[in-house]
Amino acid sequence: MNIQKITFGNGCFWCTEAIFQTLKGVRSVTSGYMGGHKPNPTYMEVCNGDTGYAEVIHLEYDADEISFDELLLVFFRTHNPTTLNRQGNDVGTQYRSAIFYYTEEQKQQSDAMIKRLTDEKVFDSPIVTEITPASDFYKAEDYHQNYYQDNPNKSYCAFVIQPKLNKFAKEFGEKIRPEMLR
Repeated sequence: MNIQKITFGNGCFWCTEAIFQTLKGVRSVTSGYMGGHKPNPTYMEVCNGDTGYAEVIHLEYDADEISFDELLLVFFRTHNPTTLNRQGNDVGTQYRSAIFYYTEEQKQQSDAMIKRLTDEKVFDSPIVTEITPASDFYKAEDYHQNYYQDNPNKSYCAFVIQPKLNKFAKEFGEKIRPEMLR
């Protein structure tokens, strides 16, 4: 095993956690906060938008099973990296598009992926994803962890997360662990 880590900010962590948990090679997904200035922030403090933190998912993955470039493609294809501080109805710096890298190679690959997607005109607007060195990660409160798995019948899960998972499965079906397909 070749366990690596990366932290992504790509909107509400309930949605992004659910997507990345399905991927072959992803060993763990932890929802939390990164990129801010106040130690040990709470969800409510982050939601207020004045702590500087982004809602993030911290991944540990086996690079022998899934490449960093594959994770980047999933990251860019499952949120809108062209809207500054916004994902759909979620507005604020806590919902910014961000890659918090741990190695210089991750930074270079992230920059290269943005260039590739820009050159291929995948998006109609410029990508505004922030690429920043990882800083202190603060795990979100327990009720945020495994949110979709623990609450599949809640309306947010049924009407927001499930349609995103269905769309994701159509595009990345070969990358999803079979037991995760519904």
